[in-house]
Amino acid sequence: MKGPLFYSKILLFGEYGIIKDSKGLSIPYSFYNGALKKDDKASEEAKTSNESLRKFTKYIQGIDDAIVKFDIERLLEDVNSGMYFDSSIPQGYGVGSSGALVAAIYDKYAFDKITVLENLTREKLLKLKSIFSAMESFFHGSSSGLDPLNSYLSIPILINSKDNIEATGIPAQQSEGKGGVFLLDSGIIGETAPMVGLFMEKMKQEGFRSMLKNQFIKHTDACVDDFLKGDIKSLFRNTKQLSKIVLNNFKPMIPQQFHELWKKGLETNDYYLKLCGSGGGGYILGFTEDIKKAKESLSDYKLEVVYNF
Repeated sequence: MKGPLFYSKILLFGEYGIIKDSKGLSIPYSFYNGALKKDDKASEEAKTSNESLRKFTKYIQGIDDAIVKFDIERLLEDVNSGMYFDSSIPQGYGVGSSGALVAAIYDKYAFDKITVLENLTREKLLKLKSIFSAMESFFHGSSSGLDPLNSYLSIPILINSKDNIEATGIPAQQSEGKGGVFLLDSGIIGETAPMVGLFMEKMKQEGFRSMLKNQFIKHTDACVDDFLKGDIKSLFRNTKQLSKIVLNNFKPMIPQQFHELWKKGLETNDYYLKLCGSGGGGYILGFTEDIKKAKESLSDYKLEVVYNF
């Protein structure tokens, strides 16, 4: 048995801001993916995954039927016969490893599921998002539901606000383009829950709240608009501002050894770094007008280009 593939995701813009109603833009990233599997020669990883699925199954049994109803009997049967989630998506890297698993379980076991093939109205997207939020909270304590939504639909999602999301098109990639978006591997596993906890603590400070509203969200929204319009000049202006704001106000979310690298990008304009997901480790997202220059400047690190301008 092997289920369909579910992709990882990259939140290009909106990390933390979407908690407070900024815009956001999330795109599927097919380089990493996962699928539900069963095979008799279970490896140690498969056994660990199966154990985790068992706990997850217990958790989703407690989700209110009014939100979503599952074929628990069939799910339990499959888990008991060794089903696991076979995934190449790195965990704790901000690219949606739990989101892909949630999408796979919903796809296979939910009754009356909303499918990608139907007309995806805003109501249906919000219903999916709330189902996925309830399911993914098992992994993070609380979840917006956006990662599984992206993984399930495999299309870019534009977040206008908490209650206003839509499927969107993004400008076609320029395969010969000089500029691009890349992932930089921090080599550290990040954990979402403590980082979000830290953010919520900071939100108690008046100064932080005002910075978030007047600077962080303002530039995040502008970046989303620029990216969708294909206005590259303005996009890099706003991304630079965003990178600066994050360095000044989200330092605990940036691994210590990357503070100087972050600063170097802002000083040289070779690249601009931003958080990928909640930070604290995992991937760091980079934007550059010249991939070649960025690679030279970051020659000690492995860069994965995910989008070309």
